[in-house]
Amino acid sequence: MRFIYLHGFASSPESAKAIYLCDRFTKLGISLEVPDLNQGDFSHLTITRQLTQVEAMLANAETPVTLIGSSLGGLTSAWLGQRHSQVQRLVLLAPAFGFLSHWLPKLGAEQLQQWQTSGYLQVYHYTEGRSLPLHYQFVEEAHQYQDSQLLRPVPTLIFHGRKDEVIPIESTRDYARERPWVQLIELDSDHALTDVMPEIWQATQSFCQLS
Repeated sequence: MRFIYLHGFASSPESAKAIYLCDRFTKLGISLEVPDLNQGDFSHLTITRQLTQVEAMLANAETPVTLIGSSLGGLTSAWLGQRHSQVQRLVLLAPAFGFLSHWLPKLGAEQLQQWQTSGYLQVYHYTEGRSLPLHYQFVEEAHQYQDSQLLRPVPTLIFHGRKDEVIPIESTRDYARERPWVQLIELDSDHALTDVMPEIWQATQSFCQLS
Protein backbone atom coordinates (compact mmCIF):
# COMPACT_ATOMS: atom_id res chain seq x y z
CA MET A 1 0.00 0.00 0.00
CA ARG A 2 1.27 3.46 -0.95
CA PHE A 3 0.32 6.47 1.14
CA ILE A 4 0.15 9.91 -0.47
CA TYR A 5 -0.72 13.19 1.26
CA LEU A 6 -2.20 16.07 -0.72
CA HIS A 7 -1.88 19.46 0.98
CA GLY A 8 -4.46 22.20 0.86
CA PHE A 9 -4.95 25.37 -1.15
CA ALA A 10 -2.20 27.99 -0.68
CA SER A 11 -0.29 25.48 1.43
CA SER A 12 2.66 23.14 0.78
CA PRO A 13 4.52 19.99 1.91
CA GLU A 14 5.92 22.18 4.70
CA SER A 15 2.50 22.65 6.30
CA ALA A 16 2.03 21.71 9.95
CA LYS A 17 -0.30 18.81 9.09
CA ALA A 18 2.05 17.42 6.42
CA ILE A 19 5.03 17.53 8.79
CA TYR A 20 3.03 15.96 11.62
CA LEU A 21 1.77 13.08 9.48
CA CYS A 22 5.15 12.45 7.84
CA ASP A 23 6.68 12.15 11.31
CA ARG A 24 4.02 9.68 12.45
CA PHE A 25 4.34 7.53 9.32
CA THR A 26 8.15 7.57 9.57
CA LYS A 27 7.98 6.29 13.14
CA LEU A 28 6.02 3.31 11.79
CA GLY A 29 8.64 2.74 9.10
CA ILE A 30 6.19 3.77 6.36
CA SER A 31 6.85 6.34 3.62
CA LEU A 32 4.30 9.11 3.17
CA GLU A 33 4.68 10.77 -0.21
CA VAL A 34 3.87 14.49 -0.20
CA PRO A 35 3.98 16.11 -3.66
CA ASP A 36 4.17 19.89 -3.94
CA LEU A 37 0.94 20.80 -5.69
CA ASN A 38 2.14 24.38 -6.22
CA GLN A 39 4.63 23.08 -8.80
CA GLY A 40 6.53 26.35 -8.44
CA ASP A 41 3.63 28.18 -10.11
CA PHE A 42 0.79 28.79 -7.67
CA SER A 43 -0.57 31.50 -9.96
CA HIS A 44 -1.75 28.94 -12.51
CA LEU A 45 -3.06 26.33 -10.12
CA THR A 46 -6.17 24.38 -11.18
CA ILE A 47 -7.84 21.24 -9.91
CA THR A 48 -7.09 19.56 -13.24
CA ARG A 49 -3.39 20.35 -12.85
CA GLN A 50 -3.41 18.78 -9.39
CA LEU A 51 -5.17 15.69 -10.72
CA THR A 52 -2.73 15.37 -13.63
CA GLN A 53 0.25 15.68 -11.29
CA VAL A 54 -0.89 12.92 -8.96
CA GLU A 55 -2.12 10.73 -11.81
CA ALA A 56 1.44 10.79 -13.16
CA MET A 57 2.56 9.36 -9.81
CA LEU A 58 0.01 6.56 -10.15
CA ALA A 59 0.81 5.71 -13.78
CA ASN A 60 2.26 2.27 -14.58
CA ALA A 61 1.95 1.12 -10.98
CA GLU A 62 -0.60 -1.32 -9.65
CA THR A 63 0.15 -0.89 -5.95
CA PRO A 64 -3.02 0.06 -4.05
CA VAL A 65 -3.03 3.61 -2.75
CA THR A 66 -4.43 5.40 0.29
CA LEU A 67 -4.82 9.11 -0.29
CA ILE A 68 -4.87 11.55 2.62
CA GLY A 69 -6.02 14.99 1.54
CA SER A 70 -6.53 18.31 3.29
CA SER A 71 -9.09 20.91 2.13
CA LEU A 72 -8.62 21.35 -1.66
CA GLY A 73 -6.24 18.40 -1.50
CA GLY A 74 -9.11 16.45 0.04
CA LEU A 75 -11.39 17.35 -2.84
CA THR A 76 -8.64 16.37 -5.29
CA SER A 77 -8.23 13.06 -3.45
CA ALA A 78 -11.95 12.36 -3.77
CA TRP A 79 -11.75 12.91 -7.52
CA LEU A 80 -8.74 10.63 -7.82
CA GLY A 81 -10.70 8.00 -5.90
CA GLN A 82 -13.57 8.39 -8.34
CA ARG A 83 -11.31 7.92 -11.37
CA HIS A 84 -8.75 5.32 -10.30
CA SER A 85 -9.34 1.82 -8.94
CA GLN A 86 -5.82 1.88 -7.43
CA VAL A 87 -7.15 4.32 -4.86
CA GLN A 88 -8.63 1.97 -2.30
CA ARG A 89 -8.95 4.26 0.73
CA LEU A 90 -9.45 7.96 1.38
CA VAL A 91 -8.75 10.00 4.50
CA LEU A 92 -10.06 13.54 4.04
CA LEU A 93 -9.39 16.48 6.37
CA ALA A 94 -11.95 19.28 6.03
CA PRO A 95 -12.43 18.47 2.32
CA ALA A 96 -13.36 21.44 0.13
CA PHE A 97 -16.73 20.17 -1.07
CA GLY A 98 -18.72 22.97 -2.70
CA PHE A 99 -15.86 25.38 -2.05
CA LEU A 100 -16.79 27.83 -4.82
CA SER A 101 -20.23 28.35 -3.29
CA HIS A 102 -18.58 29.20 0.04
CA TRP A 103 -15.59 31.21 -1.19
CA LEU A 104 -16.87 33.36 -4.04
CA PRO A 105 -19.72 35.06 -2.10
CA LYS A 106 -17.16 36.17 0.50
CA LEU A 107 -15.24 38.03 -2.20
CA GLY A 108 -18.28 40.05 -3.20
CA ALA A 109 -19.53 40.87 -6.68
CA GLU A 110 -17.16 43.81 -7.23
CA GLN A 111 -13.97 41.97 -6.31
CA LEU A 112 -15.06 38.92 -8.29
CA GLN A 113 -15.67 41.12 -11.34
CA GLN A 114 -12.24 42.72 -10.94
CA TRP A 115 -10.67 39.26 -10.76
CA GLN A 116 -12.43 38.16 -13.92
CA THR A 117 -11.52 41.40 -15.75
CA SER A 118 -7.89 41.66 -14.69
CA GLY A 119 -7.26 37.92 -14.78
CA TYR A 120 -5.61 37.71 -11.34
CA LEU A 121 -6.54 37.94 -7.67
CA GLN A 122 -4.02 38.37 -4.86
CA VAL A 123 -4.34 35.37 -2.53
CA TYR A 124 -2.43 34.92 0.70
CA HIS A 125 -0.17 31.86 0.51
CA TYR A 126 0.40 30.50 3.99
CA THR A 127 3.72 28.78 3.35
CA GLU A 128 5.15 31.67 1.35
CA GLY A 129 3.93 34.12 3.97
CA ARG A 130 2.83 36.61 1.31
CA SER A 131 0.12 37.23 -1.26
CA LEU A 132 0.51 35.71 -4.71
CA PRO A 133 -1.58 36.26 -7.86
CA LEU A 134 -4.02 33.48 -8.77
CA HIS A 135 -5.41 33.34 -12.31
CA TYR A 136 -9.20 33.42 -12.81
CA GLN A 137 -8.91 30.14 -14.73
CA PHE A 138 -8.85 28.48 -11.30
CA VAL A 139 -12.51 29.44 -10.84
CA GLU A 140 -13.62 28.82 -14.43
CA GLU A 141 -12.07 25.38 -14.42
CA ALA A 142 -13.34 24.35 -10.97
CA HIS A 143 -17.00 24.61 -12.05
CA GLN A 144 -16.71 21.32 -13.95
CA TYR A 145 -15.99 19.37 -10.75
CA GLN A 146 -19.40 18.74 -9.19
CA ASP A 147 -19.48 16.80 -5.93
CA SER A 148 -22.63 14.98 -7.08
CA GLN A 149 -20.47 13.03 -9.55
CA LEU A 150 -18.37 11.46 -6.79
CA LEU A 151 -20.12 8.10 -6.58
CA ARG A 152 -17.44 5.38 -6.57
CA PRO A 153 -17.79 3.57 -3.21
CA VAL A 154 -14.24 4.09 -1.90
CA PRO A 155 -13.97 3.48 1.87
CA THR A 156 -13.62 7.02 3.17
CA LEU A 157 -12.89 8.55 6.57
CA ILE A 158 -13.55 12.29 6.89
CA PHE A 159 -12.57 14.63 9.70
CA HIS A 160 -14.27 18.01 9.84
CA GLY A 161 -14.35 20.72 12.49
CA ARG A 162 -17.68 22.02 13.72
CA LYS A 163 -16.14 25.53 13.88
CA ASP A 164 -14.82 25.43 10.31
CA GLU A 165 -14.98 29.00 9.01
CA VAL A 166 -13.87 28.15 5.45
CA ILE A 167 -15.85 25.03 4.47
CA PRO A 168 -18.99 24.68 6.62
CA ILE A 169 -19.33 21.24 8.15
CA GLU A 170 -22.82 21.00 6.61
CA SER A 171 -21.24 20.41 3.20
CA THR A 172 -19.46 17.31 4.49
CA ARG A 173 -22.50 16.15 6.43
CA ASP A 174 -24.52 16.30 3.20
CA TYR A 175 -21.78 14.42 1.33
CA ALA A 176 -21.55 11.65 3.94
CA ARG A 177 -25.33 11.32 4.34
CA GLU A 178 -25.74 10.24 0.71
CA ARG A 179 -22.77 7.84 0.68
CA PRO A 180 -22.89 4.86 3.08
CA TRP A 181 -19.19 4.11 2.48
CA VAL A 182 -18.23 7.41 4.13
CA GLN A 183 -17.54 7.75 7.86
CA LEU A 184 -17.58 11.30 9.24
CA ILE A 185 -15.85 12.22 12.49
CA GLU A 186 -16.86 15.66 13.72
CA LEU A 187 -14.30 17.50 15.81
CA ASP A 188 -14.38 20.56 18.05
CA SER A 189 -12.00 22.50 15.83
CA ASP A 190 -11.72 24.93 12.92
CA HIS A 191 -10.63 24.48 9.28
CA ALA A 192 -6.95 24.04 10.14
CA LEU A 193 -7.57 21.06 12.49
CA THR A 194 -4.02 21.48 13.82
CA ASP A 195 -5.20 21.31 17.45
CA VAL A 196 -6.78 17.87 17.00
CA MET A 197 -4.08 16.06 15.04
CA PRO A 198 -3.50 13.39 17.75
CA GLU A 199 -7.18 12.38 17.52
CA ILE A 200 -6.99 12.41 13.74
CA TRP A 201 -3.87 10.26 13.76
CA GLN A 202 -5.35 7.72 16.16
CA ALA A 203 -8.47 7.26 14.04
CA THR A 204 -6.41 7.20 10.82
CA GLN A 205 -4.18 4.44 12.21
CA SER A 206 -7.24 2.33 12.96
CA PHE A 207 -8.94 3.05 9.62
CA CYS A 208 -5.78 2.29 7.63
CA GLN A 209 -4.89 -0.72 9.79
CA LEU A 210 -1.46 0.66 10.64
CA SER A 211 0.47 -1.06 13.41
